Formats: sequence, C-alpha cells, structure tokens
Amino acid sequence: MRTEHGDQPLSVVIGAGGTGGHIYPGLALAEALRRADPRAVISFVGTERGLETRLIPEAGYRLHTVDMIPFDAALGLRRYTLPAALLRSGRQCREILRAQGAQVAVGMGGYPSAPVIVGARLAGLPSVVHESNAVPGRANRFAARLTPHLALAFDRTRSHLPTGRRVETVGMPLVGAVARLDRAALRAEARRHFEVPEHARLLVFNGGSLGATRLTEAAVDLAERWRHRPDRRLLVKTGPTALDEVRARLAGNPVARAVPYLDRMDLAYAAADLMVCRAGSATVAELATTRMPAVLVPYPHAPHDHQTHNARVLSDTGAGLLLPDAECTGERLAALVEPLLADPARLTGMAAAADPGTHADAADLLAAKVLATIRRGVPATASGPTTEPDGPRGPHRANGPHDPHDRYDPLTSDNPPLHTWRTT
Repeated sequence: MRTEHGDQPLSVVIGAGGTGGHIYPGLALAEALRRADPRAVISFVGTERGLETRLIPEAGYRLHTVDMIPFDAALGLRRYTLPAALLRSGRQCREILRAQGAQVAVGMGGYPSAPVIVGARLAGLPSVVHESNAVPGRANRFAARLTPHLALAFDRTRSHLPTGRRVETVGMPLVGAVARLDRAALRAEARRHFEVPEHARLLVFNGGSLGATRLTEAAVDLAERWRHRPDRRLLVKTGPTALDEVRARLAGNPVARAVPYLDRMDLAYAAADLMVCRAGSATVAELATTRMPAVLVPYPHAPHDHQTHNARVLSDTGAGLLLPDAECTGERLAALVEPLLADPARLTGMAAAADPGTHADAADLLAAKVLATIRRGVPATASGPTTEPDGPRGPHRANGPHDPHDRYDPLTSDNPPLHTWRTT
C-alpha cells in the first residue's frame, strides 16, 4: 500500500474508546497506517473513563481526551445535555485535529469517537466511520449522517444505514497475532502456557474486556460440577474487579483457573477446544477468523440488541450456538457443552462452518479506504450526491450563511445541514 500525499507525513486522528471492542480495531488500523507510511503521525481521541486511558498509551500512541457523555437512554434527564456535550467535545476535537495537522479523522464507534467526526466537520476535513457491529450503535448512527465514507465489519449492517454513502465492507480490523493465527501450529505451546493436560478438554470463558458477571457465575458453577473431572479444564477471564472474589471461590478446585485478562488471545484460541463468550463484534470476528467453536451469550442490554445480531453471524452458519443470557447457568451450560466436548467431529464441523471473511485483512483494507479519502482531498457533504467523489463541494461551506431560526437536533435529523456547524 502506498501513500500519495507527497513528502508530508501521513497524519490521522482516530476516535476510539470505552471498551476493547472499539479500541483494539483502532489500534489495528494504526498499525496498518504505519505500515503504509512508517513516518505516519497517529493519535487517538477518547475520554478519561474508558480502557483507552491504559490501552492506547501502552501501545505507544498519544491519547487526547475530550468531555463527552454516552449516547445512553439510561442517563435520564441528563440525556438532554447530549447535543451540547457533543458540540463542546466536537470543538475540542476540531482543535486537536488542527494541532495534529490531521488530513483525515476516523471514528471507530462508541460514544468517544463521535466528537472526532463532528470535529472533522467543523474543521472542514474528510472523515471515515467504521461500524463494527451487525446493527449500528447510537454514536455511529449519528456519525454516519456527517460523512459519506462508511466501512463495515459485517455486510448485513448495510440495511441499517442511510442511503447515499460510500459503503465498503472491510471486515473487523484485528490486532497482531490473532489475524494470522494457525491454531494447530500453536496448540502445543498454548496448552503448556495454560498448563492444560494433553488429555483434557479446555473450555474458555471470555466475557469481553471487562468480564461478564453472568458468564463468570456460570463458570464457577460449572467448575464445581467438574471438580472431579480430570479430563476437563476451565479458563475464566473475570475482568480485574471480580478476580479476587472468583479466585477465592475457586480455591482448591483443580480444574479451573481465573485470570483478570488475556493478554495473549492467540494462545487462548489455540489452547481452547470450545469458548463461551459474549457476542461483541471483535469477539465474533476473532471467532470466525480463528475458526473457534463457541457458545455465544449476547449481552441483553446492548443497544438495539446488537450482540444478538452479531451472534447470528456465526449461529446462522452453524459455527456457534446462541444461548440467551437468562439461560446461561452452570446447569444449562453443562447440558450444552458436554455433548460438544465429547464429540470432536462436531467441533470440527463447527470450525469448518465459520466464515473468516476479510477480517484478517480488514486493517489494511480500512487503511486503504482512509488513504483514498485523503486523496479525494475535500470532504463530501453527508447528504449530498456521491456519484462524483472527486468533484467540487458546491456552494455549501462549514462557515456558510446561518439562519438563526434554523433549529437542528443532531440526534434525530437524517440530513444535517452544513451550516448547522458554523462556529463564531
């Protein structure tokens, strides 16, 4: 992949925060952009509340934080402050983009990324939105109105987006070793790493970057049921807050091990025979890419029930089983997973049914889309035609005429006028 912006180093600002499901794809994109231009200046925007405060600096990238609140109905009356918070944080992002000399802004989803797209609109810069879920979240439903450049992890997402956009299905950008994992080649090393006996079947519980109480409770119950089963092992990712309690409850149980985090997901996928997971988009993409059989337990309170839609990407093909959250108990899981662990041929069939799609190449495909957006040189209007991507912008400008009687609700309008974002 070559950049075409002369001697000027590539400068990109990526909005990603909240959970690992948005942050890790952003980091994968940053790696791909650095491969395209080793001199590239890549920085991130997030808030002070999410995992980005740890994960992004640890990866060696600069993190700018802005004042943004979630797109969450649970905020109660505070949700009415969302437009003001979005405009305030968008203006903060505009200044960040200018200070970084950014050529493009990228939003990876989640409420910390929406201000980056607003900031790009205010600064007159092009932007790209990546939607990782099968059904778009609230932040990206809004951000998609401000740019015509959309990239998707799953093709089925198209039906939930506005028309008239340059939509491309690139897959889910994956970080590092998972994208190219050969489970069979790494299996022996991975089993030694987790101290799994050769004859035992390993069931891994992965509740996402922060853990999942429902999955952890079911795992503890299942571990007690399997206490005297030398042919079974459980690895439970609890998240940091639940670790001490879970380890105390598992004390003396020879078949179960609790960890706060899985820093080497490639080893976890290679060692496991079966996984029990939430259905975040990154997890679903990793399961498909590594052809890992799984029981998927969607988080029931996800906006628009998007985790259930994510899970169906695998369950519809037979690569995974979908288990409702309310049914996720140790007893129910024992009945579900015992026949699977006892039937290697069925596990092999589930693995073969997975469709890896383009996830392994998604970071480079998304990077190519970002570079192509830069080459177009000017941001197209979100509501304007996209049949002439290299043409002029027309008479509308970000600082164009403003009618003081023109009221715009950024959360409900499908076609925000450019002059809405006029600054004084």
